[in-house]
Amino acid sequence: MGRVVVAGDDGSAAGRAAVAWAEREARLRGLTLSSGDLAEPHRAGRDVELLVRPSPAADARGAVAAVSGRPVVFVPDPPARLPDRVAVGVDGRDPADEAIGFAFEAARLRGAALRAVHAWTLPAEAAETPFAVPEEDRATWEDQEVQVLSDALRPWRARYPDVEVQQDVLSFPPPQALSHASTTAGLLVLGHRTGRTASAVLATTRCPVAVVAG
Repeated sequence: MGRVVVAGDDGSAAGRAAVAWAEREARLRGLTLSSGDLAEPHRAGRDVELLVRPSPAADARGAVAAVSGRPVVFVPDPPARLPDRVAVGVDGRDPADEAIGFAFEAARLRGAALRAVHAWTLPAEAAETPFAVPEEDRATWEDQEVQVLSDALRPWRARYPDVEVQQDVLSFPPPQALSHASTTAGLLVLGHRTGRTASAVLATTRCPVAVVAG
């Protein structure tokens, strides 16, 4: 049987919050729960499906950089009492399939809706102009981004037909868009390739954040 491993359980409030979250997640996934050391996550046993640790009080970038091989969930102290809704950051032009798949499965296990967040910015030529961008142009670009996100999610919607998906296309930098999404989510899922974004989000969010390699 696979395991959920809790790292950093030192008896502190942060450690207890991570353990409580891991216990619930283990029950949802039908896995066993154990404690371990996350100093070298790449050396965790092959039966470990999920690593859980307290959110770093400092050096969020270093914590994210240490993620390797399997998902790591960072649990804040105390975690906000938020609904079971899952949110996932999606780069529609280069989707991180491992993270998207993790988010869909997490939503399925919880019987929860999935909010897919795609951040976008104005084209360079528009951002550099000294004049206001016409609303018609902005609407056209936004419609294009909505279609990009829809295309990225289409195969996952087919694989998880019972998961309600809410698409959210936001004209903000990714860290800001994802931090905003985390305020109404019980779990935020990010791809590891967005290490800088994940580090920025960890510093501001109050919900558990899953960082998924691949």
